[in-house]
Amino acid sequence: MYSGQLVFAQLMEFLPRHEFNACVRRYGGNRRLRNFSCRDQFLTMAFAQLTFRESLRDIETCLRALEPKLYHAGFRGRISRSTLADANRSRDWRMFADFAQVLIGQARRLYAGDPLATALDETVYALDSTTIDLCLSLFPWAKFRRRKGAVKLHTLLDLRGCIPTFIHISHGKTHDVAALDYLPLEPGEFYVMDRGYVDFARLRRFTLHSAFFVTRAKRNLDFTRRAHRPVDKTTGLRSDQTIMLAGPKSLRLYPEALRRIAYFDAENDRRFVFLTNNFTLPALTIAELYKSRWGVELFFKWIKQHLRIKSFFGTSPNAVKTQVWIAISVYVLVAIVKRELRIERSLSEILQILSLTLFEKTPIFQTFTRINVPLSDDTPSNQLTLFDL
Repeated sequence: MYSGQLVFAQLMEFLPRHEFNACVRRYGGNRRLRNFSCRDQFLTMAFAQLTFRESLRDIETCLRALEPKLYHAGFRGRISRSTLADANRSRDWRMFADFAQVLIGQARRLYAGDPLATALDETVYALDSTTIDLCLSLFPWAKFRRRKGAVKLHTLLDLRGCIPTFIHISHGKTHDVAALDYLPLEPGEFYVMDRGYVDFARLRRFTLHSAFFVTRAKRNLDFTRRAHRPVDKTTGLRSDQTIMLAGPKSLRLYPEALRRIAYFDAENDRRFVFLTNNFTLPALTIAELYKSRWGVELFFKWIKQHLRIKSFFGTSPNAVKTQVWIAISVYVLVAIVKRELRIERSLSEILQILSLTLFEKTPIFQTFTRINVPLSDDTPSNQLTLFDL
């Protein structure tokens, strides 16, 4: 019989303790605290994510029922819903955001060799946002509609491994294009986004940083054609042009040449027009890059189904951001464990298994191993024979 650590404690060992403490010290997270440290706060919120808790009372009730095991799981402070609520409201959310970036860097190194839908050595990012509806009377700072509140998660997703590398949390009225002001750009990499991000002043920033963007053109784009390249129309391509913007304001904001590619999707009977500042990749590859943008939509769908980010344990901006960043940390942690242990299960299966086994004493790898016990009719039995045949 295994008598080692609890599954929860084994899982938390994949977190770099030194880096977490450095993030906490950076923002003075443990200053003047008698009990319930920032690590206790992180472990409690991670438990809530992994076991699908619905409220602060739910978290408190479940953890207190497991109180004899909490010390061995890594908890040192007493769990109380009021203490957790105060911590989420007052402790700087940026320490959890910084720690999530540490985990993201670790995960990206593990998934760096994964293939993309297109044969590219460069990193391909997909940028989009998702809206989470809130009650305006409880979240008055999260303005969206006249009688409705919401927050937006502006997310940059590395399509190798589906690892979120940048998240900006804003109220619901913030336009998607505003996220480009905060976006970190890497020279030589590709950024794929929909036409909601077409702002030529902001797109020129990509060119100035030697980064490439792929987006869709708006219907009323005013341009003049400078050159064109032949295309194979059997692949769905319709044109591949070099253009200059013709509107006085647009030309002033983006004075360089752009590449305009028209593509017809016969399967869905739709025509797409793409804009990019990359002139070297084949036109069909540009179309395939935009198609890969769908990965960020699937990511949003996954986290809304499997993480607790649609309902929040606090109503302040700090509490909301703390919960989101710890949820992202849990997602990335599970991705790290999956790759480190070479687990042949999906992330959703891993989360479901963890929700039931966190406080069992089982080797963590064995927890995810499929064991098929063969059933045999030859198993000896102690049942007496009642009748002689």
